[in-house]
Amino acid sequence: MIELSTLFSGSSGNSTLIRTESTAILIDAGRNCKAVCESLGKLHMSLSDISAIFVTHEHSDHISALDVMMRKRPIPIHVTEPSARELCKKKSAAECAVIHRELSYEVKVGDLTVTSFPLPHDSAAHVGYVVRCDDGDCAGVATDMGYPTQMCFDNLKCCRQAVLEANHDPKMLANGPYPRYLKERIRSKRGHLSNEECAQLILGLCECGMEKIMLAHLSLDNNTPDCARDTIKDSLEAYGMSDKVTLKVAWRDGPRTL
Repeated sequence: MIELSTLFSGSSGNSTLIRTESTAILIDAGRNCKAVCESLGKLHMSLSDISAIFVTHEHSDHISALDVMMRKRPIPIHVTEPSARELCKKKSAAECAVIHRELSYEVKVGDLTVTSFPLPHDSAAHVGYVVRCDDGDCAGVATDMGYPTQMCFDNLKCCRQAVLEANHDPKMLANGPYPRYLKERIRSKRGHLSNEECAQLILGLCECGMEKIMLAHLSLDNNTPDCARDTIKDSLEAYGMSDKVTLKVAWRDGPRTL
């Protein structure tokens, strides 16, 4: 069985741990190496337990810990070719990179099979991941997307659990302090997922059997954990599904296990 934990989540940094009894991988490594190691330590893990790192895209809140981490312990880093250009600015990380030309690729690591799929975001390239265990269990990670595509749904519908983006509340964003251009970027088709859009995606996935969901990448200024959770719960309750789903919100500064 797969155990899924966010190490931390938000605009300051993102990283997700996916592990079985024999294999552990990270999806992204943002913030800094100290934060990654501290969160792993709270989960009774260390960098020496990590077999591979899979990068979603090249924005700093998803890769900023990699360079120092690779100086401590070289770990294979899987990244798409467009996003790899940013890693090339960080010599230590680039030396450990396994570069994939296609946005959709598949890698076997221990008893885990990791499959990528493209997501819409304002980066050189961006992917989500589905991770399957040899025992048949399946988990997904999909954040930083402007809207929930059919391809995203098709990839995630097999998963028992997932980390999904609930970035902002539209009203908080509209009335908040951000300049107009940034507001437009966030709510664009290559921006970030709102609570309502996340709720729509979750409803479809729960109809396909998803049991556990971690809401992640919440905006510090344009969302709150209660707002995100209540929006999704209200949608689930309206369709009589709230008692079938475990719903948690990722912590900004520390690990949380789904």
